[in-house]
Amino acid sequence: MRRGFALQLAACALAALVPLATFAARRGRAETTTMRAAVAVTWPTTFEGRPLTALPLGERDQRFARDFPGQVGRFHDGQRELILRHVARPTRRLHPASDCLRAVGFAIDPLPARRGPDGTTWGCFAARRGDGARPADSLTVCEQIRDASTGRTWPDASSWYWPALAGATVGPWWSTTVVEPGMR
Repeated sequence: MRRGFALQLAACALAALVPLATFAARRGRAETTTMRAAVAVTWPTTFEGRPLTALPLGERDQRFARDFPGQVGRFHDGQRELILRHVARPTRRLHPASDCLRAVGFAIDPLPARRGPDGTTWGCFAARRGDGARPADSLTVCEQIRDASTGRTWPDASSWYWPALAGATVGPWWSTTVVEPGMR
């Protein structure tokens, strides 16, 4: 009876390892693909039909970008600031903009998701610091992550992370954060 139990236990252990092996194989393919994509990034020159002007990264942005598995760029389209992150591999370092703004003193209020001009969903929130009287202290922020090869999108980092980690999307990915002065 013990021998039968041991065989059954061994069979269960092997069956449990199959999904892990599949996960590891997918992840290996995803890392190979995304590491090649991380070599050279060509930043977009327009966003939603507006020309983009590159802005220098601030000191805090530069510190973040040093350990980021990809590249970070800041741009302006004449009305809004955009933070673009080209992501080479699944990472927890790609976190919501609300985390950054909360860390520098903004109160965050969720807003309904929005549809972009292409029909995709963007996650949005309002950020306010102090009384919000100055334009820089009252913001509307929307963000989205897009698979650069398939166009699949996610409205937030959490909904992207698990499919990316599991190899269901292999990237590279573009994370776009749009910051507008004033709250809507």
